[in-house]
Amino acid sequence: MNDKKIIKDKWLHLRLSNEELLQLQKAFSKTTEKKISKYARNILLGKPMIATYRNLSMDSLLTAFVQLNKTLNGIANNYNQSVHRLHTFDHDPQVRAWLLSQSETGQMLLENIAEIRLLIRKITEDDSRY
Repeated sequence: MNDKKIIKDKWLHLRLSNEELLQLQKAFSKTTEKKISKYARNILLGKPMIATYRNLSMDSLLTAFVQLNKTLNGIANNYNQSVHRLHTFDHDPQVRAWLLSQSETGQMLLENIAEIRLLIRKITEDDSRY
């Protein structure tokens, strides 16, 4: 199995008219390719193309999942920072009692966030089947 990454550092500059660009984009949207550069490279090199319609609703769903994952990362990070900061005040009995009462809820929150992030990761890794 060849795991070496092929570095593409050569450029081919191409000028198109507006009509030609629209035609290229229309043809690209009817394929399973996600990047127009890969699509153009395959066409120029005569490689076989899978010309089927992409599931655009799945593309937008995956984009939303990526954004949700970023948001969840931020929430989990902020929560952890807040709890660490509150532990500096744990000499106060009221703060200590609150921390103990909220630790189970916080743990459930972090577990749910981890589960959602795992599902998002699985879906985004498996998006090639759509």
